[in-house]
Amino acid sequence: MTEKNWNQLTHEEKRAERVKRWLEPPDIPFVSPQAKKDYVARLKRFADAYRMKKPDRVPVDVPFGDLPLKWKGYTLKDAMYNYDLIPQVWNEFMTKFEMDTFPAPAMSVLPGRVYDMVGCHLYKYPGNGLPDNALGFQFAEGEYMMGDEYDALIKDPSDFWVRTYLPRVFTSFGPYRNISPFTSIVELPGGYFANYAVPEMQKTLKTFMEAGEEFLKYSAVVGSCVEEAAKLGIPTPKTGGLAKAPFDTIGDTLRGTQGIMKDIYRHPDKLHIAMDRLADIQIEQAVNACNASGGLLVTFPLHKGADSFMSRKQFEVFYWPSLRKVINGLIDEGLIVFLFAEGSYMERLDMVNEFPKGTVVWRFDKTDMAAAYKALGDTCCLSGNVPASILSTGTPEAVKENCRVLIETCGRNGGYVLNTGCQVDMAPPENMNAMMEAALQYGVY
Repeated sequence: MTEKNWNQLTHEEKRAERVKRWLEPPDIPFVSPQAKKDYVARLKRFADAYRMKKPDRVPVDVPFGDLPLKWKGYTLKDAMYNYDLIPQVWNEFMTKFEMDTFPAPAMSVLPGRVYDMVGCHLYKYPGNGLPDNALGFQFAEGEYMMGDEYDALIKDPSDFWVRTYLPRVFTSFGPYRNISPFTSIVELPGGYFANYAVPEMQKTLKTFMEAGEEFLKYSAVVGSCVEEAAKLGIPTPKTGGLAKAPFDTIGDTLRGTQGIMKDIYRHPDKLHIAMDRLADIQIEQAVNACNASGGLLVTFPLHKGADSFMSRKQFEVFYWPSLRKVINGLIDEGLIVFLFAEGSYMERLDMVNEFPKGTVVWRFDKTDMAAAYKALGDTCCLSGNVPASILSTGTPEAVKENCRVLIETCGRNGGYVLNTGCQVDMAPPENMNAMMEAALQYGVY
């Protein structure tokens, strides 16, 4: 289909075309004809739920993090620096119990050597800021953009990223502080390339090349796990795009929490302009990612929009408008938006139900699911929120009972995905099995 023909389609027609492509089995050797059927059936189960249709039963999506490592007695650091462990552990894990989805290990295991090479300051991880036996990695928030730098960000985001922001968060980008902007090249590059004769810049470029080669090794291993799961008939449905609320982009990785909360009062106009500028970039990047991967979903981790973080008025004025713009832009391109509402959204439920039916999925963490269903259940697919605490410390019977209540509360008319409220890092096998058993027993339509 040409770009011209694509642009003439409605968002419903675009979505139908994307779903059709999404359901096509990948060109891989399934272990059996049944595995191929299972692959398509599992994907269709999610596609139906996402679009507010009744699937054959409630789909189950468990983000189990690095739980496979813990079951085998390995630490996260072990896998971060020995990629060969990843397929050994994950391939065995996927045979332990029935799964509707296979969460790729890339979501929980970072390529440690790559992060070491580039000198990443944004994260602390086992062996780099955290103990070797730490259970996960941590975001190291900081003020990586100053309050008087909004104009530079708004004027040219790419230049600001390359010459100001990235040198602050990656040691390897340090020499970029001193180079001229790319827009200084007017027709003839002339002396611009003298920037790259500096020994520090040459060292940086070499580091980038080595980091790229290392990342390819890591990607090949992670990709082999996803392919192995697909051979068995288990898809990875969230493969697609990743986006953030523009407020979170600025508040997480640029200004930091303290900085952006001050900016609400000190620089509100510039904050709005910057978020609007970033919204356009988010739309383009997410659409391009989904077009390249054949993905259907764009996933948003919503960090700073929770009830406990900002007031209802602040959410309405500063958080929601630019996020709404991104969501609508993605819906217009036929994509389905997956919003992970971290924390409680009880004070937001009556404000966020404004999108066409079957275009938005809400995964909830601390939000009461009965209230969420009452507010959103007619138009939005709901996902969540089996507590990780019950999975980690409860009995299989308690897990099944919790799942039964959720299915009966949110899933009686379709449009529900049984899921946890957060990533599961500690849980016995029998409790993981209990979630699927609950779907098979209580979730059949």
